[in-house]
Amino acid sequence: MVSLLGSRDELLRVIEGAFRADIHVRGNEITVTGSPDESGTVVRLFEELVEVLRSGGELTPDAVERSIAMLRMTSDRPAEVLSLDILSSRGRTIRPKTVNQKRYVDAIDQHTVVFGIGPAGTGKTYLAMAKAVRALQEKRVNRIILTRPAVEAGERLGFLPGTLYEKIDPYLRPLYDALHDMVDPDSIPKLMAAGTIEVAPLAYMRGRALPNGTGVLTPDGWRSIGELEVGDLVIGSNGEPTPVLGVYPQGEKKIYRLFSQDGASVLASEDHLWSVRTRDDADRGKPWRVLETKEMIGDLRTAHHRKWELPLLSAPVCFPGQPVPMDPYAVGLLLGDGCVTGTTPPSLATNDPELVEALERALPGVQAKPNGGPDHVLNRVSEPGGSMTIANPITDVMRRLELSGRGSSAKFVPEVYLRNTPEIRTAVLQGLLDADGGPVTQQDRTCRIQFSTVSPRLRDDVVFLVQSLGGVVYRRTRQAEGHKPGSASGTRVHRHDTHVLDIRLPEGIEPFRLSRKAEVYKAHGGGRPMRYVDRIEPRGTAECVCIQVAAEDSLYVTEDFLLTHNTLNDAFIILDEAQNSSAEQMKMFLTRLGFNSKIVVTGDVTQVDLPSGTVSGLRVVQEILDGIPDIHFARLSSADVVRHKLVSDIVDAYGRYDALQEPKRIQQQQRGKRRVSDREH
Repeated sequence: MVSLLGSRDELLRVIEGAFRADIHVRGNEITVTGSPDESGTVVRLFEELVEVLRSGGELTPDAVERSIAMLRMTSDRPAEVLSLDILSSRGRTIRPKTVNQKRYVDAIDQHTVVFGIGPAGTGKTYLAMAKAVRALQEKRVNRIILTRPAVEAGERLGFLPGTLYEKIDPYLRPLYDALHDMVDPDSIPKLMAAGTIEVAPLAYMRGRALPNGTGVLTPDGWRSIGELEVGDLVIGSNGEPTPVLGVYPQGEKKIYRLFSQDGASVLASEDHLWSVRTRDDADRGKPWRVLETKEMIGDLRTAHHRKWELPLLSAPVCFPGQPVPMDPYAVGLLLGDGCVTGTTPPSLATNDPELVEALERALPGVQAKPNGGPDHVLNRVSEPGGSMTIANPITDVMRRLELSGRGSSAKFVPEVYLRNTPEIRTAVLQGLLDADGGPVTQQDRTCRIQFSTVSPRLRDDVVFLVQSLGGVVYRRTRQAEGHKPGSASGTRVHRHDTHVLDIRLPEGIEPFRLSRKAEVYKAHGGGRPMRYVDRIEPRGTAECVCIQVAAEDSLYVTEDFLLTHNTLNDAFIILDEAQNSSAEQMKMFLTRLGFNSKIVVTGDVTQVDLPSGTVSGLRVVQEILDGIPDIHFARLSSADVVRHKLVSDIVDAYGRYDALQEPKRIQQQQRGKRRVSDREH
């Protein structure tokens, strides 16, 4: 009864002042006398207040007044509103205090994007922060991102004292304060250092970018990211084409080059996003983390191991299929052990009868005849009565592919085979590995594949084939300088640098058709290709651009088949003070939405601090997105203010003043238009 009536009957006096009914309390009994409507409402009120107390809630004069207003103005039960626990932290429970606040909280649960629009003091940001912390605790998201525009009352950051972070800190302070109310203050620095919680001004949300000249893989080959437009196709992590949804120029950014341990590298801005995981993450089946470039600098090793693993293609890249003039496996064999001069019959040098038979099967109408030692001359099978002047089919095709007459140091894989279906690329690679490659075994380790060539271009083409199939390649070069050239049949042979490739292919990609090599590989297993971040080095500044793609995981293929992305997956993102964002900034922010993420945008359209002539993005977005499924606009009013009572009165007073001034403002605009029209005439 003390909790229900309040200390010194404080709550009872609030109830008596709100109703035209006599309320008498004797012991544990409350007697209400009055009209049926009034007495019935009072009875319902006490029942609701008792229910609030039973659920662990605390009654205050303010809570009682709000309960009375709910019973008189809505059909919602005060007990359901005041008993809804959002978050319990540090000995206190955060709950909505008004009907509109409860509807706002429910909308956050039910929708992916929620706009909380209303005056100051209505709990828009605080409740959203509580929902974000709850989602993080329940592991429904992996990170919380808090942001707001760094624009207040026309101030300019450049004129504020201190470093950049000291300049922007006052603008972000309300977010820090709310965060400290809900999370152990000692754990916040650790969570922010790990990227679990990020607090940044809105402009920084655009900084996840690559230099304009960075290559991005498309179905037609490599293109600079700066050339891409909305609707263009790029290759996603599953090897399939995915459309570009947005292109956002970023201006000049600080740039780093990220290297993986296999020698692959790509340039990216310091706050570009990477999907990574540790060995422990992989062992425990945890999801991939999303870190910025700068967050990994200085944190690349755990004991003696590289710390951050990078994702690889989950399936081979699917380039559009196109017809080829010769069997791809045969092309691989001829590039490895063949000789096509263009002036003599083509030949294949091998001691493996299996390869000779495979070549004959792949090239109908061609017969391989031994020519001493490992050489086999490849002649056209003559038809009875046929002309002997018909060109050798292999020579003819090799001329069209521009491979005829090329020595070992100038060989390459023709474009029509490089950018073709996974089956054709795999067959070319199998031919090359059966000819000039092989399995390399080590005790207690899985088998790796080794390939060597003296042609720099063929080396790069093999690297492309392997990486496009989801594998990794380690490259090294044996220098010819300082070594005596060899000899063949008494003739000095000019030596070239030898390029040695150590290859790991994903499960399901068979590297060999030659039986003796395939058996060794299967006996020892091929292991799993892996990539780890090896080092990150500064590279000055460059003009950058950011793109958004439609892939489910938001990943796309950049140079050396490194996978990266620009959107925010598995995150709870809050944009506070959104009325101070421009229409362009609002679009940029909303298109950062990744999969399994949630966005809450809060703001007060009556307190816009943008420069004159700039339209608030929060005003425009209500017209653009209204009615779209899974997007909700929650509107709060002065009745939902949970600060001092005067705040609600002040909000209402300003609302009345603005309503009176609106006709005057419209009249002034009309007079101005008439003056302009008169001057023009």
